[in-house]
Amino acid sequence: MTQGSTVASANGADAGLLSKERIVARPGFNRWLVPPAALAIHLCIGMAYGFSVFWLPLSKALGITEAIACPADMGLFARMVATTCDWKISELQWMYTLFFVLLGCSAAIWGGWLERAGPRKAGVVSALCWCGGLVISAAGIHFHQIWMLWLGSGVIGGIGLGLGYISPVSTLIKWFPDRRGMATGMAIMGFGGGAMIGSPLADALMRHFATPTSVGVLETFLVMAALYFVFMMAGAFGYRVPPSGWTPAGWTAPVASNNAMITANHVHVSKVWGIPQFWLLWGVLCLNVSAGIGVIGMSSPMLQEVFGGRLIGVDVDFGSWIRRSWPASRPSRPASPACSACSTSAGASSGPACPTSSAARTPTRCSSCWASACTRLRRRPAAWAASRCSRASSASSCRCTAAASPPSRHIWPTCSAPRWSAPSTAAC
Repeated sequence: MTQGSTVASANGADAGLLSKERIVARPGFNRWLVPPAALAIHLCIGMAYGFSVFWLPLSKALGITEAIACPADMGLFARMVATTCDWKISELQWMYTLFFVLLGCSAAIWGGWLERAGPRKAGVVSALCWCGGLVISAAGIHFHQIWMLWLGSGVIGGIGLGLGYISPVSTLIKWFPDRRGMATGMAIMGFGGGAMIGSPLADALMRHFATPTSVGVLETFLVMAALYFVFMMAGAFGYRVPPSGWTPAGWTAPVASNNAMITANHVHVSKVWGIPQFWLLWGVLCLNVSAGIGVIGMSSPMLQEVFGGRLIGVDVDFGSWIRRSWPASRPSRPASPACSACSTSAGASSGPACPTSSAARTPTRCSSCWASACTRLRRRPAAWAASRCSRASSASSCRCTAAASPPSRHIWPTCSAPRWSAPSTAAC
């Protein structure tokens, strides 16, 4: 640590509990203590990807075993306050659309405030919004008012998602200027992995709280809100920021390259909106996010109602596909044309290769391959944008590219309700 860290620590002693000055790291602080704090927040808000597990139970909140349909002539506003009929899945998934729209918008709008206020304050606000949104949604289930679910998980929870999404990324990039790709990867790993933990937990809680008169979602929301609040607050108070001018021991900033294909310039965030390269990047990100993220919004009902038992055994094969497709071992492994198109565009896909035998090309497995390869594309533009921005504006590059996500997440969840016929192996 430098002498500036001692001065900053002294100044931070009189600062507020949530202020940025209060969390400037002291000399000798181990920077590897910051990634667990970032993961604590991202693993909680990452449950946004697993919200589809609630669609089917909520669509039977009154009927329990069978949904009670609303009258055909009942309008949208009447259904928003109706207490005698169940909600449609197409209405429930607006929660998914709204909180991801608010994720991108809040990241773009309040990204500058985050840099001034510091990650601890942003983390606390994120915890209050995300967990408070779950509590409001639980109240909406109790009173059977779908607009409260839209407001809670959609609007308020979406703001928490945006602040919680960019604060770990910005903080880790500051701590790991020598490993920027690894730093962003650690943060995004937590957000993507949140549903792996949250979805099974939500399913177990719903089964535990289910009764002949309740599907158990209300109690599940309250329990998960309490659990997430504890972990997110722990992560927020675990944040530390490096003092001004700090660099890792023995590391020096890379010198400008003479390679004509690599520029040493950067575009300030206030001017980036006016250049065509940004909008081309934004458009690419919007399209490739829609390929995978849109499907995730309907994944649970789709897989339960359409594929059913065909999913058995897919998880067994998944590990072997990864081993066979890893570039270091099988760089030229063939794949079926539909899947290889997206895998190739992802750049020597690091995801599972598609099955090559005709017997193995079921719609489930091909669609899993396609979504896995395409979803990886959304990580590329953010890294590209970060490399074109100065280190001081790394958070700005995150909020610029994050703004591309809301439109794509609106396009697909609204249109992807299961309307398929029986799967056929000829589809692949």
